[in-house]
Amino acid sequence: MDDYKKQFIEFMVRSNVLTFGDFTTKSGRKTPFFINTGNYSTGAQLATLGRFYAEAFVKAFSEKIDCIYGPAYKGIPLVTATAMNLSTEFKREISFCFNRKEAKDHGERGLLIGHRPADGDSIVIIEDVTTAGTSVRESIPLLKKHAAISVKGLLVSVDRMERGSSGPLSALAQLHEEFGIQTASIVTLADIMEYLLNREIDGKIVLNDSLYDKIVEYRSVYGA
Repeated sequence: MDDYKKQFIEFMVRSNVLTFGDFTTKSGRKTPFFINTGNYSTGAQLATLGRFYAEAFVKAFSEKIDCIYGPAYKGIPLVTATAMNLSTEFKREISFCFNRKEAKDHGERGLLIGHRPADGDSIVIIEDVTTAGTSVRESIPLLKKHAAISVKGLLVSVDRMERGSSGPLSALAQLHEEFGIQTASIVTLADIMEYLLNREIDGKIVLNDSLYDKIVEYRSVYGA
């Protein structure tokens, strides 16, 4: 496993973004782990998060990408921090844009802020965690409404590796099949399980054998 993946897993734990216990997802599934990216709350955390996204982006998308797009609301800081780190850390100057959920009735009246997509642009969507793929299915038509662009891929922080809205495929695999886009993540649930099992983070074991077995059981039911 790449070092940056290990560092990212520890970063999520220390930021209280990745937690273990008894939770219920929005879809009603009972889950022994939870990823809440809304808990990132400081400038230092956002800068670090952007670096992890940028490193995963560089590894996943070697071809020319004109713009990265973040769906409102959580995607806004993600795409901004990623673009900054791509420029400063990896010398890849890539434009970014995001949408506003509310229509603007004055000024330019546009729904997009930042880069204005142009015909022929290649775009990658930056998300936090994709469960059903709803925001991606909303984002692609929105982007194509503005110009004849090509959505090349989707980058998320964690691939939960569980079935999407229908069928046996994961949410990421469904999006790949439906739109023909490349999908990538900083880490997968398998990475998390492998790295954290009985490992101390700041003197505490956050994933013991009992919790690990619960995740294995969860994956036997909902795994892709």
